Amino acid sequence: MSTLHTRILGIDFENPFLLASAPPTALIESIDQAFEMGWGGAVLKTITPDDLEMEEASPRYAALYDKKHIIGFQNIELLSHQTVQYWCDGIKYLKQKHPHKVIIASIMAPVQKEQWQDLVQRLNNTPADAYELNFSCPHGMPEKGIGMAIGTDAQVSAQITQWVKQVAQKPVFVKLTPNVTDIATIARAVEKAGADGLAAINTVQGFMGIDLHTLRPVLDVNGKTTFGGCSGPIVRPIGLRCVAQIRQVSSLPILGQGGISSWEDAAQYLAVGADAVQVCTEVMLHGYQVIGPMLKGLQTYLEEKKFADIQTLQNRAISLISTHENLPKQPVAYPQINQEICVRCGKCISICQESEHQALRLEDGYVQVEQARCVGCGLCRLVCPKQAIGIKQ
Repeated sequence: MSTLHTRILGIDFENPFLLASAPPTALIESIDQAFEMGWGGAVLKTITPDDLEMEEASPRYAALYDKKHIIGFQNIELLSHQTVQYWCDGIKYLKQKHPHKVIIASIMAPVQKEQWQDLVQRLNNTPADAYELNFSCPHGMPEKGIGMAIGTDAQVSAQITQWVKQVAQKPVFVKLTPNVTDIATIARAVEKAGADGLAAINTVQGFMGIDLHTLRPVLDVNGKTTFGGCSGPIVRPIGLRCVAQIRQVSSLPILGQGGISSWEDAAQYLAVGADAVQVCTEVMLHGYQVIGPMLKGLQTYLEEKKFADIQTLQNRAISLISTHENLPKQPVAYPQINQEICVRCGKCISICQESEHQALRLEDGYVQVEQARCVGCGLCRLVCPKQAIGIKQ
């Protein structure tokens, strides 16, 4: 029977699913409930020095819908408002009650050595398993010179990592922002500075839009808005890309996250290099109980593939990700029409006509491919409403 257990930096994870640092990990009693439901661990909502001023705005959430389903989520919420002592006491309580669950303390402070080291030294006295350095929050904190303002600067990121490593008595993960030109550059900088592991990604800075009836922002704070952190399924391709880019330059453990809504999403992250995954938006929209189908689905998948554990799945796809220059250019991947399924709606023909190549035509009542004109782009397959078009290479 396949196992979901894994071991990262000497820490035993009963399964690879962690709650990400966010509202679902803002209270000790909530994390307690999540652990009872099967989550393998939790990254606490980001802990800051007690004197760091934060004032929230409301409302603070907005969504992007595909029909009735939320496919994108935006938030402008800040960090934990609980004291450091609250978290010190809470970590001890959680570890006493759930000794086999992983607890990672997310932390953030101004760019001052004493502030970071004092926070770490206080948390050293708790049974937390590791630290996660939040260099990546894209709203509110960058205006104070922290959060994403740190994570977009390789030199500052490395400096703070060194400060933390000087006093940390637990493994240190650095949480990276996708809002950079090259996330691999930042990953290499913090690895050189001593980071034990990496986490990617935090939310993608975005703007949810304008309500055309009122001409006010969708995220409307008394007529004003700001750019916020976007999450949910729309950011999964970005998260997967970032984790893969990091894995291509680093062998450090990676906690992958970004748009994970199902076990299939988690499996993809593992296949491109993640060691474990974190989930946030799906929990915020549907509750802690989403862990049940995720655990069952991943377990069943591993068994069907005859994988003994998640390490057997890990990194399986990373060697397939290359540069455009190294992609095979021949043979052309021509579309294959399943004439039994095709309803001759003509959509593929119309799209092909209007998208440069004009390689499809209706002949004797059947859609035909003119290979001399076809470049194998695959657009026809994507727009077919009956999925009657395949690709043959």
